[in-house]
Amino acid sequence: MAELTVTHRYPFPAEKVFDAWLDPKVASRFLFTAPGGRIVRCDIDARPGGRFTIVDRREGTGEMSGDIEHVGAYLEIDRPRRLVFTFAVPQFDPTETTVTVEIAPDGDGCRLTLTHTDVPPEWVEQDREGWTMILGALEAAV
Repeated sequence: MAELTVTHRYPFPAEKVFDAWLDPKVASRFLFTAPGGRIVRCDIDARPGGRFTIVDRREGTGEMSGDIEHVGAYLEIDRPRRLVFTFAVPQFDPTETTVTVEIAPDGDGCRLTLTHTDVPPEWVEQDREGWTMILGALEAAV
């Protein structure tokens, strides 16, 4: 298994960026949305032990179309510094991986570092591109 890390700087306070991950109205605008897709379900139980289910409906044909379900459980919620959750996309791989989001003040904004561990090697580059896109979309959503 592999690990990947991506970072993004935001011109917003750490609290605003952190809260975006746990607010279904905001999260549904950036989490797990693919180009041409739209979130049709965003259930977030934002507490340690709570779970999330986010479903992205993707148009087209092939295995990356239709309803794609993203699921996980919150392991740690330390607002506004750290969020740790399990993550899986069961229809492609039932393996649960771990995602750690760390947010630190940076001048008039903040810097987010996302580390995704236990990633199957064949998914590393695709996941890195996906997280990079998600972190960019988070800025537009906030």
